[in-house]
Amino acid sequence: MCGISGIITSRAELVSEQRVMRMTEVLAHRGPDGERYWISPGGHAGFGHRRLSVIDLSDQGAQPMHYLNRYTIVFNGEIYNYPEIKNKLQQSGSTFQSQSDTEVILAAYATWGTDCLEQFDGMFAFAIWDEVEQKLFAARDRFGEKPFYYFTGDQQFVFASEMKGLWAAGVERQMDEAMLFNYLTLGYIQDPGDRGATFYKGIRKLPARCYLIYDRRADQLSEHSYWDIDLPTESRVTDEAEAIRQFRGLLSLSVERRLRSDVPLGTSLSGGLDSASVIACIRNRVGPDRLHTFSAIFPGFTRDESAAIGGIAGHLGVLNHSVSPDAAMFADDFERVCYHQEEPFQSASVVAQYGVFRLAKEHGVTVLLDGQGADELIGGYSKYFPWYWRELYRGNRQLLRHELQATQPAVAAQWGWKQQLAGQLPHFADIWLIRQRGRQQRHLPDLAASFVESFGQSHYALPLEHSLNGVLYYNTFLNGLEELLQYADRNSMAHGREVRLPFLFHELAVFLFSLPAGYKIRDGYLKWILRKAMEDQLPADRVWSKTKIGFEPPQAAWMGNLKVMELIQEGRRVLVNKGVLKRGVLDKKIQPQDSHAAENFDWRYLVAGSLLR
Repeated sequence: MCGISGIITSRAELVSEQRVMRMTEVLAHRGPDGERYWISPGGHAGFGHRRLSVIDLSDQGAQPMHYLNRYTIVFNGEIYNYPEIKNKLQQSGSTFQSQSDTEVILAAYATWGTDCLEQFDGMFAFAIWDEVEQKLFAARDRFGEKPFYYFTGDQQFVFASEMKGLWAAGVERQMDEAMLFNYLTLGYIQDPGDRGATFYKGIRKLPARCYLIYDRRADQLSEHSYWDIDLPTESRVTDEAEAIRQFRGLLSLSVERRLRSDVPLGTSLSGGLDSASVIACIRNRVGPDRLHTFSAIFPGFTRDESAAIGGIAGHLGVLNHSVSPDAAMFADDFERVCYHQEEPFQSASVVAQYGVFRLAKEHGVTVLLDGQGADELIGGYSKYFPWYWRELYRGNRQLLRHELQATQPAVAAQWGWKQQLAGQLPHFADIWLIRQRGRQQRHLPDLAASFVESFGQSHYALPLEHSLNGVLYYNTFLNGLEELLQYADRNSMAHGREVRLPFLFHELAVFLFSLPAGYKIRDGYLKWILRKAMEDQLPADRVWSKTKIGFEPPQAAWMGNLKVMELIQEGRRVLVNKGVLKRGVLDKKIQPQDSHAAENFDWRYLVAGSLLR
């Protein structure tokens, strides 16, 4: 896990060690264990690397790493199955000088070219310079766990793990007004219609499950997708017990690979099923005595998970450490979190998560496994019930009646005439929803009229397929999960910690999308197959609870804190006065104390104002 940066250009004067150093030094938090720089013999390529040592702690694992006097790599992430790939490569004649997964990537690329990506189970963003072909090959993992930002223009290609690396190289920092409008009105962090878009003009990110080739001589850039999931038109599963067995086996394999580490390892722990399941799988391999877990708790808050966390830790016999973020901690950490996140975020839970990774650092744990991704892949949010019900309305109304009766009354109450109509006429329902969101965007009274006139058309996006698997695909790959992965990457790397996510194993994902909806939602339970797989490992009251809390701090109460209110007022002032469009974003006639905005809009003003300063 590291920070990477680089410059490729035909103008050798643009490549200097000083420029690469500036880019890399601002990423020091991502790699506190070492730094190195490299300029190619012809002076047309320069790489920088900040190292967080996790696999092969010796100098042989340092980067930039060279191979066959031709290839040079900078790499951020982990290839979990690197021993298996290494063995395959050795059988075909490859030799190795280190015990690192970095060298395995180089040998795999030298052997298989871009097809090497099909071999990797991991989270990664890397760039390989080919001195012979004068081409850069860069790739990002299938789910988007690790970041890769770039700028191209003036005969140069500049990249870094975070945008601050590009800014340090002299790339202009200019907010994209359309993205800002979408965030303020819809809360959108990503643009599902343009997976490479960021909140800053001229700066793009390599989309997840994609690679790029930059040809220096031709000054040409091309992007390519190397992996996707086809949603099946019919079930490929015939035996329920076999499906549960396969699921358990794939999750177990994923956890086993993600335990490979040469540094101390622990886990995050909430009161929910996902992190508890990961811990149960780890406990079966390493025992409870070695395992440290880390949590955020909010004593006195109605949605505090302290009791559930304590129950799980006691049942599994692990040592739990907790932090209790409050309004004062939020106010102290907020600007630092904005600095590390670089783009807007949705709630105060991101700031609380920052405190959890700081806690792990204080206890000397470098690598943490987490349960993120299960909600999107297996259907863990109550918002998925209506999608399942719509699917049943079109195909099995008898089962629909059973599911409605089995679901909690408060959730089932959502199934009114609008949902029935949506089940019968899904495309008309989409049109209605888009128009409703468009009206929401155009009628926020705090926004300056000129700002709305410029960007007041709906940018709302919907799943391409009207099914439970369709919306799970949408949230996993197009709009939803990647922003959560971005939060976790920036917060963990701010403290030099690494996060590994066992549910984000591509073979497991392919299997889960092959299952019909009834394996994800059944008898009123979300994530049914995970519950069945873990029912002999965890307390029944956790496995079969229909209450989902989620990681939620007392944000409303924090917004009333004096120091936080001052931050909100300052954020509004910035949005009123900042010349993003050479005119204000918020209406100057509306004073902060007269704001018509609800709490979530105050939150968005707070975050956007901080990022624009």
